[in-house]
Amino acid sequence: MSNRNEMTYDVVIIGGGAAGLSAAQMLGRSRRSVAVIDSGEPRNAPARGVHGFLSRDGISPGELLAIGRAEAEQYGAAIIRGRVVSTSGNVAQRFEVTLDDGRKLRGRLLLITTGLVDELPDIPGLRERWGRDVLHCPFCHGWEVQDKAIGIMGNGPWSVHQALLFRQWSSNITLFLNDRVVPSDAETEQLAARGIKVVGGAVEALRVDHDQLRGVALAGGPEIAVEALVVGPRAQARLEAFDSLGLALSEHPMGAGTYLAADSDGATSVPGVWAAGNVSDLKAQVLASAATAAWTAVVINNHLMAEEMERDLATYRESLAFTGA
Repeated sequence: MSNRNEMTYDVVIIGGGAAGLSAAQMLGRSRRSVAVIDSGEPRNAPARGVHGFLSRDGISPGELLAIGRAEAEQYGAAIIRGRVVSTSGNVAQRFEVTLDDGRKLRGRLLLITTGLVDELPDIPGLRERWGRDVLHCPFCHGWEVQDKAIGIMGNGPWSVHQALLFRQWSSNITLFLNDRVVPSDAETEQLAARGIKVVGGAVEALRVDHDQLRGVALAGGPEIAVEALVVGPRAQARLEAFDSLGLALSEHPMGAGTYLAADSDGATSVPGVWAAGNVSDLKAQVLASAATAAWTAVVINNHLMAEEMERDLATYRESLAFTGA
């Protein structure tokens, strides 16, 4: 292990996505020592491009992160490839982070930016097309599938809302109830008013031809032509490595998944442990994740500054007492 990895960093950031790198850049500019641990598994890796990110619209996720790593390193951040398998310690004794190759890093504070894992329905071929013509967010992908035949696969109480929302991008919308969604009378009226087709039966398979989605096959029923399929995945916060710290998962009230609860500044229930990005906000897009992480980094810096002020005040007062001043 290099001496750099043996040092105690001001902040160890776990997660090398947009949130983690944005925080690292801000902390580096604040002259803080920072290590970013990156497992190399960004949530949006399957997507062709990042959208809604001012000045970077359409950039590939990999290229965006490469730029972010270079900028963070420019301000002294250490980017460390690896997966965190366990964490220990506390704010008084410092935190220790153990990687999958046995390396250990110490930090005065921890910032968790590990993001989410999307749990998709178990339908053959669905995951392989995720982020391409199987998608979930109209603001991320709606422009790219505008005016196409779009199917909405029922997967929870939010599916009707997804159908109504995607109607803004196309007039050819089909909601597949998938034996999981039962629209209310009011929702049925709304769907009809917007010209959205509603189809019963469970989705069994996708039909793909020449690497293009062509349709959805229903169990024991017909195949319905679609060119894009919207799925509302259940998102799970990546927190397995932090069990010993006492962090607990919170359940989204709409059943959309789990997240790590944090206040508006990113502070969690465990002193010295902070969170930013999708791990604490299921709805945050890439730009929002980066922005909130930058603010959390500012708050973390101020927290460290206050700690250092108390230390220096104590030393100063001791020196005055010693000299009799």
